[in-house]
Amino acid sequence: MTGQMCWLNEQGANSHKILHLRLKPSDPWRPYTACRQFAVPDHNIPRGSKGWATYQKLFKAGWALVPSAEAHQTPALVGALAGGR
Repeated sequence: MTGQMCWLNEQGANSHKILHLRLKPSDPWRPYTACRQFAVPDHNIPRGSKGWATYQKLFKAGWALVPSAEAHQTPALVGALAGGR
């Protein structure tokens, strides 16, 4: 099973970004910590990115990375912006 990943703010606009996941473009984004079936423990690196180990695992498994700027656009709008593909 593959899905989508995105780096989004944890809480509020001024917080640091953590990995968020969803299985389908119509699903809401969920923090990786809420997706226990996909999440793996974080690396023990000071100030390391929250979710980096999970990102590495899922990227190798074929999950797609969605740019943060496109995360809250609807799939139809993204297709229109990409030239109707």
